[in-house]
Amino acid sequence: MTSHDKPNSLWMATSAESTAHAHLNEEISCDVVVIGAGFTGLRAAHKLADAGSDVVVLDATDVGFGASGRNGGQVNPILPFNGPEQVRKIVGNTHFERLTEASLGSADSLFDFIEKHQIECQARQNGWLRVDHCEKAKIVSRKNADAWNKYGANIEFVEDDKLQKLSGSKAYRSGILAPRGGAVQPLSLAHGIARVAKNAGARIFGNTPATQLSQTADGWKVETPNGSVATKWVILATNGYTDGLFAGLKNAFIPFVSVQIATPQLPPDIIDSILPEGQTLSDTRRVIIYTRREPDDRIVIGSHGNLGRNGLLTGFKWLKEDAARIFPQLEGMKWEYEWGGKLAITDDRLPHFHEPAKGLIAGMGYNGRGVAMSNIMGTVLADRVLGADPNSLPFPVSPVKKIPFRNIQMLGKGTAVWAMQMLDKMETSTSR
Repeated sequence: MTSHDKPNSLWMATSAESTAHAHLNEEISCDVVVIGAGFTGLRAAHKLADAGSDVVVLDATDVGFGASGRNGGQVNPILPFNGPEQVRKIVGNTHFERLTEASLGSADSLFDFIEKHQIECQARQNGWLRVDHCEKAKIVSRKNADAWNKYGANIEFVEDDKLQKLSGSKAYRSGILAPRGGAVQPLSLAHGIARVAKNAGARIFGNTPATQLSQTADGWKVETPNGSVATKWVILATNGYTDGLFAGLKNAFIPFVSVQIATPQLPPDIIDSILPEGQTLSDTRRVIIYTRREPDDRIVIGSHGNLGRNGLLTGFKWLKEDAARIFPQLEGMKWEYEWGGKLAITDDRLPHFHEPAKGLIAGMGYNGRGVAMSNIMGTVLADRVLGADPNSLPFPVSPVKKIPFRNIQMLGKGTAVWAMQMLDKMETSTSR
């Protein structure tokens, strides 16, 4: 087990940029307050500052502390779980066209931003392998891939020898290859976006939790332990770390924990046999596993975990056992790093754009696609502040409503993950 607040994280150990930001200790004013210094908030702050807005970013800890600095760093450009027609039914025809275009272009958009601003975050766009854990998953995956290809996804089907060569694993017989996918060092990316935002004029304060939010005649007032900010607009960009600052918002998603492990630097005979062409990999199980190869010859593997009330992350034992099953080359590996964080799962598995009050907006719920989709959401939030009609945006305005039976789901998360693992294991064994 490892501590959530003091994780043994590869990303923290290797981040290319890192700056501690001073806390707010006075009363100030601005045009826009962004709460949350992760990908979403920082991208919004940059676009707003670049457009001439006076922007203040507040974070309870500092840049990238939450999911943005703890995730798997996979840049996956396809919406999770939902085929295009299912997405159309949820969001309607108008938003479907925009959301499809935005999601399929989300990886390209992020890599273009990284290149334009020369952010050092080990960015590479070598493609994403999504592999099938059973025959039923293969059928669904191919159906959805065919459907997304009609909108320009350019997904390729891979099987048997070719898949084994690309993945370095004999655990899977089929899958798809999305060529626009890739990977980044996520904490380095967060620090890089923060630098770009500050260069544009945004002010970032660390160790500054927003403790109270109140509406005023001119907009909003955000209280912090040692200061306050008067502002016209508030952007809530806290995703899986959303608390009770705005009533009801945290009930609009289920927080899930993702944990990861990383090997030491591996010798050529091992590293060259795993993902030799540099694609990222994830599978179709309910309790997914995702994998990537690092430029310094490490392997990073992640999956679902759990965060106890004592602040300790669990799930590493199962993850290590499964890593050795999928990649026998890693049998007996002494894993060097283990860490994790919280992500947000919505009931429809789509990102949510909320505007619950005048001058207050929020974007959250990336369902495991946060690196790419938060990049889009951040710019969309900025566009709204800059005057865009909500009906013109890629995301429809979602009401803030509690997920049905959320309390029961929260209590049963551990049991649910165990049950999903059992179903995955049964399906995997019967497909061999």
